[in-house]
Formats: sequence, structure tokens, C-alpha cells
Amino acid sequence: MTLKALLFDMDGTLVDSDPIHISVFIDFLAERGVTLTEAEYMARIHGRTNLEIFGDLLPDEDPREMDLAKEAEYRRRVGDRMEPMPGLRDLIDAARKAELGLAVVTNGPRANLDAVLNATGLSDAFACGVTSNDVTNGKPDPEPYQRALDELGVAAGEALVFEDSPSGIRSGRAAGIEVIGLATSLDADTLQRH
Repeated sequence: MTLKALLFDMDGTLVDSDPIHISVFIDFLAERGVTLTEAEYMARIHGRTNLEIFGDLLPDEDPREMDLAKEAEYRRRVGDRMEPMPGLRDLIDAARKAELGLAVVTNGPRANLDAVLNATGLSDAFACGVTSNDVTNGKPDPEPYQRALDELGVAAGEALVFEDSPSGIRSGRAAGIEVIGLATSLDADTLQRH
């Protein structure tokens, strides 16, 4: 089949936002008596939904309230200026010239997607964005990528996914889409196992 769409994860794929997420999680959990290192973040948190994370690490707290508070702090730290990953603007320009559909698929909330796209100047680059607000099941479930395919009107065999996390890779593959794993957050060996 002919390639008709490119689907991108957001954190660690469009932008190098992992350092912000890591620092927010470390500070947020420390305020609640839970110690977390960067290595533990990468092993236990990276690529998971906040509801799962807070359910595991703060079982006595309301995970939805924790999610809202953590993400508000993330957006505060993102601010109004953020650089996209090197080469991303060129890839987007080439995809637009080839008339490919472009989508962002993230486990983050809509407000985070909007904040990142505004901060990078990419607000008009994507035909659609699928967030945790749009689906019942986040990655690694295939639902987020299936939703993006539906919104773009393309079949799984006509799309390509760019991902940096095991859960995202599993999500894209479960949706039947070919996935390119980006070793921006984790090493290539870890990604190849998924």
C-alpha cells in the first residue's frame, strides 16, 4: 500500500519533554513522601498513564486529582517556548509536500498537547491529535492509534508510527501499524524487545 499518514507520539518524540516530566514527578511524589530517582522513573513510569502510576505509587490518593495537579505543574514548567526534536520541522515539511496526513497520539491530556504544540509553534502542523481525553484506554492498548487512523481516514497499512516508549510501540503494533522506534528516551535494545 501507499504511505498516506505519519503518526507521532508527543513526549520524547516530538519534543524532549522527558526531563520536565521526570523533574515534575520527582518533586510531586517527594511532596507526598515517595522517593523517586530518574532511573526508577524510566523503569517504572515512562510510557504509562498517570492513573496507573498514581494508583500504584499513591494508592490512598485520588488518581484523577493527582493526575490533574501533576499535569498542571508540567504545563507551568513547559512555559511558552519549547524546541521540537532536531529534524522534526523538516520531516513535517516533507510530509506536507507529499500530502501525508499528520497526527499526534499521546497518553497525555489535551491541555498538554495544546501547550506543547503552542510552545513549539507546531499548532497548525497536525490534522488531528488523540489524547487521553479522547479514548477509554491509553497506550499500550491500540485504541489511541486506531482513533488517529479513523480521524485521518487511512488504513493501518497506509500509516507509519514514530514512538519512543515500549507501551507506545506495543500500541502502534497492536493497531496493525508499522512502528519506528526512536531511541530518544530508551536505548535501541530496550525498544527492539517490544
